Amino acid sequence: MARASSAPDLLAPLLGGDERALARTISWLERGDPRGAELLAAVRAAAPGSERPRPHIVGVTGSPGSGKSTLVDALISAARGEGRRVAVVAVDPSSPYSGGAILGDRIRMMRWHDDPGVFIRSMATRGHLGGLAAATLQVVGLLEQLDFDLVLIETVGVGQSEVDIVRVADTTLLVLTPGAGDGVQAFKAGIMEIADAFVVNKADLPGAERLRREIRAALELAHPAPGAWVPPILLTTASKREGIETLVDAIDEHRTHLRQDEADGAAVRRRVRFEIGAALDARVRRALREAEDELVEAVATGRSAADAAVTAWLARFAGRAGAHPDTAADQEAPGAGPAGAPGRGDGGAEPEPGAGSIGGTTVDSER
Repeated sequence: MARASSAPDLLAPLLGGDERALARTISWLERGDPRGAELLAAVRAAAPGSERPRPHIVGVTGSPGSGKSTLVDALISAARGEGRRVAVVAVDPSSPYSGGAILGDRIRMMRWHDDPGVFIRSMATRGHLGGLAAATLQVVGLLEQLDFDLVLIETVGVGQSEVDIVRVADTTLLVLTPGAGDGVQAFKAGIMEIADAFVVNKADLPGAERLRREIRAALELAHPAPGAWVPPILLTTASKREGIETLVDAIDEHRTHLRQDEADGAAVRRRVRFEIGAALDARVRRALREAEDELVEAVATGRSAADAAVTAWLARFAGRAGAHPDTAADQEAPGAGPAGAPGRGDGGAEPEPGAGSIGGTTVDSER
């Protein structure tokens, strides 16, 4: 692909499956470059005329160390064995000090380096909570319009309230491990409610069957509506590829259930609704940061109560937004803030623009 510096130049290669065009578009989305938003809108506008089936989006979440990356690697293998094209968005946590991220998920999937049917993109959270990076919604929105059969999203290791993945994925896998107190964690509101399938990974360790019994006991306390999906509890040992075939079957069964239960296009609109809310939240937070010192001073000196200060600021913000409609320069850059380069010991330098991968191959979209 020849170097392209504008969104219109990139649209045809992007729709044609050019990996560098895809990598560059994702880089623009991550940086908040208006060209990325323009391309995303153009790709969505072109999609209604396509008869291509929409890819199934599977979220993989769970506590740190539960084997999510190894499980994703096994799911890629199963999908490629069936000839399906796979895109992976792997989200890694950022350092709260340097803003850098190791992006180790890609290291665990290096065997797909030469496979043109696998696209792997690592993203740093850059402080964004919820288990996903700020730009993940837009990246997934882009990938689901392109020629992929399966999109896998691996979240950072999540806690009890980081459940954004359920608003993005069609099928959410909650990965738990025996002997880590996960049986108790699974009972807690939020985490328990996001799973479309419970995956007890590292099932060759002692306590796997006990954990499965604990989860089943918790599920029996719920009273699902007639015809509602009941999450299966599956045992896997991803490092040995044990239980993966059963897991793939469960994912396919849930996809069939969704097709029967959910109106056509409802999942896409659910994700777009979340995307709009995230964009609004990002813009408001950016504007609020600019006025933060003023608000803090007013509240700290007693000139205003916190609620009154925020109400007055919102009125000013709404007035400015009405007078100055959204422009490219006003848009909040997803993940704005310091960002460290993956795997580089340079103290948080900005990562190379456009670093994405097809088949795990790093592509510099700016070349």
